[in-house]
Amino acid sequence: MTEQRAPRPAGALHAHSPQVAAAKARRWGAFYHAEQVLRVMKNYSWSILMYSVGQPVAYLFAMGIGLASLVDSQGAAAFGGVSYLAFIAPALLVSAAVMTAANEFTFPVMAGFKWRRTYYGPHATPLTPEQIAAGHIMAVTLRLLVQSAIYFAAVAVFGASSGSWAWAGILVATLAGLSFGLPLMAYSASITEDKGQFALVMRLVVMPLFLFSGTFFPLDTLPPGVRWIGWISPIWHGTELGRVVSYGYQEPLLLTLVHVAVLAGLAVLGWNLTQRRFTKRMGQ
Repeated sequence: MTEQRAPRPAGALHAHSPQVAAAKARRWGAFYHAEQVLRVMKNYSWSILMYSVGQPVAYLFAMGIGLASLVDSQGAAAFGGVSYLAFIAPALLVSAAVMTAANEFTFPVMAGFKWRRTYYGPHATPLTPEQIAAGHIMAVTLRLLVQSAIYFAAVAVFGASSGSWAWAGILVATLAGLSFGLPLMAYSASITEDKGQFALVMRLVVMPLFLFSGTFFPLDTLPPGVRWIGWISPIWHGTELGRVVSYGYQEPLLLTLVHVAVLAGLAVLGWNLTQRRFTKRMGQ
């Protein structure tokens, strides 16, 4: 007699065959890895919320409400005819995204290759290094979008987003974060030994860019010898573009296109370099 199998309960889960599972991984591997990264983020979601949103909102309240009461009393001519709060809100939105990207594309990448080697588990499956890199980028991009949307809502509550295109600041902040974070991710993927490189990046790159990118005052008020820091800074390009969409900041159209080109170009360059570094690091 042939052995009869017990009927499978309705709705019961079953595993795909190895061929089907491999084919799905080759097609959707980047999304699978992005889901895994997001699930890890979920474990410290409150820390993410407090760091990514709470800190910038505290800046917004202190600078945009406290200091603004003193600055606005001297007139708004220095800030293009808008309040100081409206002037710094797009800058803080962009800066928050850039700082988040700096964190997500440094230490977690090092952990994936060296400290916890979490990239090598997915790599043992049909997932390629390019898919693993893309999944990490997709997850962080989603975090930047959500974070920027929440922060924009806080800005709206403060009354600092009057323009009809102000919501586009969410996209601008996300693009600025990627334009800074993706080249940094490629650099992180090239590091084999931790010698404090990330601490130096935070102290000597991120913070100077934050302070000298027209965040709290117009860039042209700085001495000419240090204005170049803003010109090469994704924070400045993102901030200026954010002000254009937020309250109609007046600048030549060509300069606006330059902002977009610089941010998009850095993001594309960082994406390509990251793909190459992941492929080289994982031996393919």
